[in-house]
Amino acid sequence: MSQHLPIDELSTVIARIRGLLLTEEKVDTAVSLLAQAAKDSVPGTIGAGVSLLDSRGRRTSSGYTDGVVEQADAAQYRHGEGPCLTAWAAETPVLVQDLHDDPRWPLWRDSVRDLPIRSVVSAPLVAGKETLGAIKLYAAAPSAYDTASIRLLELFAAPAATLLSHVQGTEAPHKMTEALRTSLHSRDVINRACGVLMERLGTSHQTALQQLMNQARQERTTLLNVSESILAGTPASGI
Repeated sequence: MSQHLPIDELSTVIARIRGLLLTEEKVDTAVSLLAQAAKDSVPGTIGAGVSLLDSRGRRTSSGYTDGVVEQADAAQYRHGEGPCLTAWAAETPVLVQDLHDDPRWPLWRDSVRDLPIRSVVSAPLVAGKETLGAIKLYAAAPSAYDTASIRLLELFAAPAATLLSHVQGTEAPHKMTEALRTSLHSRDVINRACGVLMERLGTSHQTALQQLMNQARQERTTLLNVSESILAGTPASGI
């Protein structure tokens, strides 16, 4: 499965959402921008959505790219179960490789059986100690997503959650906090490390990013740490 995380494009979306803090636009606008960027980031995705939930799991805001996402999400809220709600409540990513064979969430599964959804991946939006909701991708084909899809979505979810926490928290002009600056800095470091590997190995951006993620997993460290070692001129082992 070929996947691509357009870090440059995501940085552009993040910059647009930063502008919301200055123009006092609604949080729904930020959510919609994030959902569209998420859909564009993973091939095979037919729809994406971002759901913000309160402490009782009730929807406070939702953004979706397509009608199928609206229907699938509405069924989750109606039945009180589904991959998005599980990702939010458990604060961990959820992967569904074939919805028709997945025994979890039977009420939700049966209610969306006629929709063109076979694969789902969802990641929680965690800002500090607070989980704001979840971001999710839907695909029409089974096995469209895998563990690499989870890592890609998590790379996107981290700065997205930080940004949304600020858009949610105020409609007045607000300076970027250290946490937000750190999230944006991390994306830049990873992007530059990919560029170094692309030049060094003559490989694609997608392959470079996958190598960084594999090395981080093997060394049980973070993607940021591996990227920083590349930029410092000390290649991580195996790269």
